[in-house]
Amino acid sequence: MGSRWRKVKLALGLNMCVYSSRNHVADNDDDEDYPPPSERRSDAALLSPPGDWATAPSTPSSNRLRLSKSLGRSSKKTCSICLASMRPGDGHAIFTAECSHSFHFHCIASNVKHGNQVCPVCRAKWKEIPLQGPNLDTPLGKARLNPVDWPQNNNGVMTVLRRLPPRRSNSTRHVGPLFHALEPSLFNDDEALDDETQSTEKGASNKRPVYCDDLTKVTIKTYTEVLAAPQSSTFESFTVLLHIKAPCSNSWLNPSSNDIKLPQISHSPRASVDLVTVLDISGSMAGTKLALLKRAMGFVIQNLGPNDRLAVIAFSSTARRLFPLRRMSETGRQLALQAVNSLVANGGTNIADGLRKGAKIMDDRREKNPVASIILLSDGQDTYTVTNGNDDQNQPNYKLLLPSSVLPEESSGFKIPVHTFGFGGDHDASSMHSISEISGGTFSFIETEGVIQDAFAQCIGGLLSVLVKNLQVKIDSVDPRIHLCSLTAGSYPNRVSPNQHSGYIDIGDLYADEERDFLVSINVPTEVSSDETSLLRVMCTYSDPLTKEMVNVEGEEVRIKRTEAAIQENVSIEVDRQQNRVQAAEAMAQARAAAENGDLAGAVSILENCRKALSETAAAKSQDKLCVALDAELKEMQERMASRHVYEASGRAYILSGLSSHSWQRATARGDSTDGSSLLQAYQTPSMVEMLTRSQATLLASPSTQRILRPSWSFAAQPKPR
Repeated sequence: MGSRWRKVKLALGLNMCVYSSRNHVADNDDDEDYPPPSERRSDAALLSPPGDWATAPSTPSSNRLRLSKSLGRSSKKTCSICLASMRPGDGHAIFTAECSHSFHFHCIASNVKHGNQVCPVCRAKWKEIPLQGPNLDTPLGKARLNPVDWPQNNNGVMTVLRRLPPRRSNSTRHVGPLFHALEPSLFNDDEALDDETQSTEKGASNKRPVYCDDLTKVTIKTYTEVLAAPQSSTFESFTVLLHIKAPCSNSWLNPSSNDIKLPQISHSPRASVDLVTVLDISGSMAGTKLALLKRAMGFVIQNLGPNDRLAVIAFSSTARRLFPLRRMSETGRQLALQAVNSLVANGGTNIADGLRKGAKIMDDRREKNPVASIILLSDGQDTYTVTNGNDDQNQPNYKLLLPSSVLPEESSGFKIPVHTFGFGGDHDASSMHSISEISGGTFSFIETEGVIQDAFAQCIGGLLSVLVKNLQVKIDSVDPRIHLCSLTAGSYPNRVSPNQHSGYIDIGDLYADEERDFLVSINVPTEVSSDETSLLRVMCTYSDPLTKEMVNVEGEEVRIKRTEAAIQENVSIEVDRQQNRVQAAEAMAQARAAAENGDLAGAVSILENCRKALSETAAAKSQDKLCVALDAELKEMQERMASRHVYEASGRAYILSGLSSHSWQRATARGDSTDGSSLLQAYQTPSMVEMLTRSQATLLASPSTQRILRPSWSFAAQPKPR
């Protein structure tokens, strides 16, 4: 039976939108299962993780997030945009559209404001659309949730209806352009940085407390292949290991309060971040994927500090800026949550357009935080830009997906790293890996729906702990007879001087407590009379993002003892461990190439041979944890090459995520887990672990999220709208 409002509309012969306040509820919205007022949540709380967080806006603790049982129907009890209940006396106005579907007024008004004028449920084009007062784009620095110069109801919601131009006759049917908030030609409307807060932060950083035995600078350690060698011996390829470690952070040392179950994020000085998230909202993201993406974005928003700035780009067939670069103050968080909450899935996948908008935000900003990064998430394949290269018709030119402003330069290294996340079994892992590899970011493979928030948490746990900027390592030979043969540095740009007396490795940014290991191959000449041979000098230069000062660190000179008699020296476990890592990464790359050529049996054989070779090394025989993890990872990759279907669905993405992790020596989400089962722990920093713990605690504390994730399944490859 239709509601009384529906009957009134039919009686009057009007086909118009109806605005219903909380005191005017449709008759068929029964209230037999209404929760008590203490359990009702505001819309802003929908994306807010539970718990009493000092940094989060205060919201009720329960969560009523629900998924519609059918994407083709809209329940009058559930808002199809935010998936929260619509109940009488709930404090939210209800909007019933001309197609009879109902939504929270603030949800649908925000949805329209961000460019959608069709019904999110049935896709019907509306003649009249709800508009909300321009509180999302109030002048920066003067934002308030309830502008006083706009009409409001008793819930503080601005109610405006805008009638769209009438359509022409069928013979000359004209579909007007979608209602979009006009984007400026320049994205230079970024919110100004807080000078007072920044000056305070800078002052605090100059008086940094002493932690971890005063490890406030990058540390350099070196290990030689053997500790001693006969004076008569000559080495044509002698390995020296360089171990670089960033300053430590005390954030994980703060104990949690007994009254709060969630781990506490410390407020020790750190560099502020400019973060742009580029999110896929194509049709295949509808349902559970989009709901969990909103939840994950809510976690990111709540964990950014007031000096961090966030912008959101949403893309499907085209891209649009959903939210400008704005500080995550309490007001900024609320507005960001509202913008993310308006997302509706439809259309195709235009990754290049999304990245162009994301890069434009970074290029046009008037002020810059010390750290900048782009996060890209997609579950599909770009069908608008990628073409095959001229030289190899079988290899798409993924470089076309990246705007020129993001591409690295030889003189200045990486500009803005793009951390990519491939979601589900239908995403283009090769393109996502290429985007991250070219820009200096990492590629994470999110296989199961429950890992998306943890994957984001691990990434921002690192970004929010950057203590080293633009790190460069220089290696010089001490003796002119010693030459640098090669540098093994993964994906990090490196070079050896023409005379082979110097070498350079450009590392870029390091998170707190991050470690990097590089192998240097040199020749060692015969020593005539000395008891010791000096080999190398190692030094590094970087910028402190807090003090803005350049820091120079010089390591101890690398030497090897020389003996008169021949001796049997054991190979250094530290050197052997890293040689195993490099060997495993090379085997992964070779196996992937074989699999792409259709030789899955050959790919499995390559990985098996590598496992056997690693098992005979000194590190493996000593039960080194890294070697054990490498073996488990190689075995997992073999299983994901059992058939062409398995490889296409998950094997390719798993291997590429592993290659990304090893080449940058940085943690990535891989498969259905972010901890414990593979090499991931070897690259995780304490800040990443802390943020992961926080994420998992919020998911466990949210019954609604548990309902969404039960039962857990892996996303199979699904048809993608073109």
